[in-house]
Amino acid sequence: MGICDAVAVAKILNATLVIPYLEVNPVWQDSSSFMDIFDVDHFINVMKDDISIVKELPDDFSWSTREYYATAIRPTRIKRAPVHASANWYLENVLPVLQSNGIAAISPFSHRLSFDNLPSEIQKLRCKVNFKALVFVPHIRALGDALVHRLRYPPTESQPLITDDLTGTTDRNVKQMPQKFVVVHLRFDKDMAAHSACDFGGGKAEKLALAKYRQRIWGGRVLNSQFTDEELRSQGRCPLTPEEIGLLLAALGFDNSTRLYLASHKVYGGEARISTLRELFPKMENKKSLASSEERVLIKGKASLLAAVDYYVGMHSDIFVSASPGNMHNALVGHRTFENMKTIRPNMPLLGQLFLNKNITWSEFRQAVVEGHQNRQGQLRLRKPKQSIYTYPAPDCQPVKPSVQLIFVLIIRRNIDVLWKRF
Repeated sequence: MGICDAVAVAKILNATLVIPYLEVNPVWQDSSSFMDIFDVDHFINVMKDDISIVKELPDDFSWSTREYYATAIRPTRIKRAPVHASANWYLENVLPVLQSNGIAAISPFSHRLSFDNLPSEIQKLRCKVNFKALVFVPHIRALGDALVHRLRYPPTESQPLITDDLTGTTDRNVKQMPQKFVVVHLRFDKDMAAHSACDFGGGKAEKLALAKYRQRIWGGRVLNSQFTDEELRSQGRCPLTPEEIGLLLAALGFDNSTRLYLASHKVYGGEARISTLRELFPKMENKKSLASSEERVLIKGKASLLAAVDYYVGMHSDIFVSASPGNMHNALVGHRTFENMKTIRPNMPLLGQLFLNKNITWSEFRQAVVEGHQNRQGQLRLRKPKQSIYTYPAPDCQPVKPSVQLIFVLIIRRNIDVLWKRF
């Protein structure tokens, strides 16, 4: 999202964009660069008719380094760009720096461009970057294609999974019908659990451990800490646990025949925490179960590349559902909306209230879930003022297929069977 904004700002200023430097997140500790994640040549080529992009600074500006800006206040450093700044702010505050010095370095730059009151060509440019220019490096796409293929054509008991060929193609695929699968983005790592300030049933020890972690990473800047767990859940501010996402899926009609792909980083609580979800959905897979360690060697220990693989698989699934709002959720929801693909958006406040009700029966829970998600299964939602163009691309972005929208409708029957019906 920041890269899309950077292109837009460069266009507003009529400036050349240097491939952005990616900060190392204190939680993920991943130093992967733009070129490690995205196909930089494709990026530059797709945008060549819109703006000029260079991989490195020209020699005349080689002095402009992170170390240079870290040692003193520099006139070419813009460090106070407001959140969601207007185009005029950049013209009034950054353009003079460019004109005087020939260069301007803007940092920090997260969420530094408004979603509203921008020319339509700037909005469309953001869309072009997001949906056309930014593609993952070839080895990410190759691994992603292999995972998708193995989900579509799972081995039978007499045909064990062979993971030494990234294409995954075998003669049996010619006769085997492709299967559908659901991607579940389970954002339940320690970072999310701590930041939410919610109670996840681990007792005093867990509460204390998460509180210490929260203080170390964010200090006293977590607003949720001022609310009780009941208030947070009733407001939909708590991420769904693996058990809760399993109950949501079961209530919507998915059963033990459903193929799931679990997109997640390290799940807080480890395998013990997802055991219930695995019992409900024994055909659940992830990167480790589908690909060998040799195939994953290029992404091992690199949070951004691991997320890129999950994103790629998420864009090739029949259905995507996220257990918690966040950057990954927002980006995939927006991208799948642009491509007219089915996405289930959990009704977090409703689910929070349902899970607080200790006397609710399964039948009552299931009925409430089905009714509460009738309009949250991929229907097109137009962006409202202040909402992100990356989550709600309509109407700013021209859809790929504006006249034809293929969606899979879940029809829930009494026996919780799922029928996939294409209109």
